[in-house]
Amino acid sequence: MSTLDLTAANFEQTVLDNEIVFVDFWASWCGPCRQFAPIYQAASEQYEDIVFGSVDTEAEQELSAAARITSIPTLMAFKKGALVFSQAGALPAPALEQVITAVREFDVEAAIAAE
Repeated sequence: MSTLDLTAANFEQTVLDNEIVFVDFWASWCGPCRQFAPIYQAASEQYEDIVFGSVDTEAEQELSAAARITSIPTLMAFKKGALVFSQAGALPAPALEQVITAVREFDVEAAIAAE
């Protein structure tokens, strides 16, 4: 599965309708974003059960502001509609693999119950 372009119109529904959603906030002028893009794309093709979305921060400035994006690239992960990971900076492939594994194993219900 390739990455899905996320906009203000489809962001919330995508997060709510899917078990796990990763979101890459990026811009075309951002060097680290361009370095991370092929790593992110490869992961999207490897993990077909996970939705990988991308938000162009230039085109979606209001969405980026709502998500409190202050640095790009920023990677977010949602599980069962809850934000479970957010980190700025381009990740190397092994680190992205670790994040994917951690998000898959994360028990959202237990975390919510503990709050």
